[in-house]
Amino acid sequence: MTEKKKRKISLSIPAEEIMRPGNLACQGCGASLAMRYALKALGRNVIFDIPACCWSVIDGPFPYSSIGVPLLHMAFETAASTASGIRAATKVLGKEDTTVVAWAGDGGTFDIGFQALSGAAERNEDIIYVCYDNEAYMNTGIQRSGATPYGAWTTTTPVKHYKKLPKKDIIEIMAAHRIPYVANVNIAYPEDFIRKFKKAASIKGTKFIHVFSPCPPGWKMKPDDTIKVAKLAVQTRVFPLIEIEHGIKYTLNVKVNKPKPVFEYLKLQGRFKHLTEKEVQRIQEDVDAYWDYIMKKVEFSKEYAG
Repeated sequence: MTEKKKRKISLSIPAEEIMRPGNLACQGCGASLAMRYALKALGRNVIFDIPACCWSVIDGPFPYSSIGVPLLHMAFETAASTASGIRAATKVLGKEDTTVVAWAGDGGTFDIGFQALSGAAERNEDIIYVCYDNEAYMNTGIQRSGATPYGAWTTTTPVKHYKKLPKKDIIEIMAAHRIPYVANVNIAYPEDFIRKFKKAASIKGTKFIHVFSPCPPGWKMKPDDTIKVAKLAVQTRVFPLIEIEHGIKYTLNVKVNKPKPVFEYLKLQGRFKHLTEKEVQRIQEDVDAYWDYIMKKVEFSKEYAG
């Protein structure tokens, strides 16, 4: 990397560290890095609420907190409704410039908290809802969630009974609410990550950000492979980096013209080691089909805008 490119990247990522050291995350935790980037993007004029999830533990025991900004903990299903209440309070106090963020895992988003999220989106509450997705209920023992992908081992989908159903398409579900902004972000692409968080903070209404967040214990992978696995999720087209505005305008943020085989992504994770070549091929075909589906929407958006 050239010095000029290094300087450009350093300018795009704020230097201030708001998240404090000494949190209780596992080694290689993608969710910890995601919070660090989010705080860099959003700054200090922000209020978080966090339901039951890994981050309710990572933050630290009361009265300690590693986040470095105001934070409320609440019940599993209430992230979006609590954020709605916080936003109402900031309006009464004349502090509408304060960003309100609901920060939840996939269990509290795809499943337990979805009714509150859908209601907030339908009302177009002025909040940012963030789902850091580690594809299972990791905090309570690696149980399958609606975000667990086909083929994955969890403690409730053991090897002989691995997950037989596909992962919920949460991005499309949220886009169907026609909210102002929906985006995929990945911790291996910090510039794109931070740009999207800043963009979300500048938009009025409900914003939904889906974070790809590898979990070394739950995915049975090496802690020092977190960024490698996250990058492979994009390079294999498993996790396209896109943003969707008002449910209509689709934009692809990182082009992958020569994708790597999905096997390169799967082989680093012990949760997939039981799969046969036939099952891996099925996953490859599903990934290819979904990429084509998304690209058609991206191309339609270009034609629609033109």
